[in-house]
Amino acid sequence: MTTIRKPLPLFLLFFLLGTAAMPQQKYQYKTNKALLQTIQQNLLDADAQYLVLMKNLPADKFPKTWYPEKKEYGFSGSEWWCSGFYPGTLLYLWEQNKNEILYKESLRMLELLKKEQFNTGTHDLGFMMYCSFGNANRIAANPAYKEILLNSAKSLSTRFNPKVGCIKSWNATNPNDFIVIIDNMMNLELLFWATKETGDSSFYKIAVTHANTTLKNHFRPDYSSYHVLNYNAETGAVQQKKTAQGYADESSWARGQAWGLYGYTVMYRATKEKKYLDQANQIAHFILANPHLPADKIPYWDYNAPGMPNVLRDASAAAIAASALIELSGYTPVRAKEYMQVVETILTTLSSPVYKATAGNNGGFLIQHCVGHLPQKSEVDVPLTYADYYFVEAMKRYKALSK
Repeated sequence: MTTIRKPLPLFLLFFLLGTAAMPQQKYQYKTNKALLQTIQQNLLDADAQYLVLMKNLPADKFPKTWYPEKKEYGFSGSEWWCSGFYPGTLLYLWEQNKNEILYKESLRMLELLKKEQFNTGTHDLGFMMYCSFGNANRIAANPAYKEILLNSAKSLSTRFNPKVGCIKSWNATNPNDFIVIIDNMMNLELLFWATKETGDSSFYKIAVTHANTTLKNHFRPDYSSYHVLNYNAETGAVQQKKTAQGYADESSWARGQAWGLYGYTVMYRATKEKKYLDQANQIAHFILANPHLPADKIPYWDYNAPGMPNVLRDASAAAIAASALIELSGYTPVRAKEYMQVVETILTTLSSPVYKATAGNNGGFLIQHCVGHLPQKSEVDVPLTYADYYFVEAMKRYKALSK
């Protein structure tokens, strides 16, 4: 494969020299010894759970969820947006406990997943390929992994519209509709990796342009975000601001707020531009100061859902936010203690019997009580593969602070 290298602008020099695959803490935080012991047990339990999940997984499928009432799994093919989380979680667990069975399983899944490097029909190649092959390459650098990741970045870039200034999320039947969801902030890290690896600044520019357009249009004055924006594909004008998975167009869907928090934290890591750090801190403030955030810090599925407190929680949103807050605390010393106290509450709550599955149950998934798409009655109050991924990532990041 021949890579065409474009001239590298000066503004990328700091990025190429300073950005890292994993967050670097800028302060020393005194971790909780009891929580560290709990995390270590959680990670051992996760190994055992994933051996259960592995044994029940069809050879050509990826796990999505487990339906406890029906006692059956939800599986997908490699094209599903969640396909990268299972191998990614296996790789995270292997780093912690060195279970070779799980590592071999991750390599098997990567073989099934690699064809998606050429999938230009999805915006979720960051989730699919960077959470999987990105971690695999970080653990054991491999030219084949790098080529797959670079092809994935190229495929993702084909969905960028310069008139809109965004990467298209969902395909629409009306050619004038250009749909962008807040989740798409999570797919930009792949593009930053591609520029760092090749020196081709086009990937970086797409990521920054998408983030800037999203920052301008996706957020309300209180820094909550809309889930879905519909742009005019020809003019770039905003046509609609609405929800798909939240309670209402003007409500704040919990996982969407977590995606934004994580996404703009990554943007600051990659660019060191203060506006992204400010945005991440403002999103964090919206979440943590929200009067509807329960004391145990596991949010209701939507911050405006009617019927509180008798409303479903979304453990996946909590896990994503916890992982993001650990990194963000390293860039924001003045708020680090506040953020880390919330992280410790989330990790403690998710480690409790309410959310953490007992041995051999929950289909082999680690975390219970997540909400995928309540308006469509899809994946409601079930485990979700990305909840496990970000919970394990958050525990991994918390452990790293103690070293």
